[in-house]
Amino acid sequence: QVQLSESGGGLVQTGGSLTLTCTIFGRPWGLYVMSWFRQAPGRARECVATISESGYSTYYADDVSGRFNISRVIGGHTVYLQMTNLKPEDTAVYYCGSGKGGRAVDMATTWIEYWGHGTQVTVSS
Repeated sequence: QVQLSESGGGLVQTGGSLTLTCTIFGRPWGLYVMSWFRQAPGRARECVATISESGYSTYYADDVSGRFNISRVIGGHTVYLQMTNLKPEDTAVYYCGSGKGGRAVDMATTWIEYWGHGTQVTVSS
């Protein structure tokens, strides 16, 4: 049984930083990627960053590229999302997810096998 648990969300001012942590309990079978998604009220859940199992391949959505950094402990059970220069439009519930694959791409929600319960990030203006 695989479970994911996010932590690190909170309230921050515009321009501030937060680091989210996703802890993986159990191990997905086969080659898998880890992604961070976010969902703002009234909007669809969107992929903001993905990292391959090796850690060498990453993907970022255009509106977070250069501000967010995804990383993972290779062989470990933790994935991070470092968020800098946060903007009010980054406000959302952030979820980590795990899906099969070898390359970091813009993951569709239907490709995700395991989800965490989410952590709220609020950026005040």
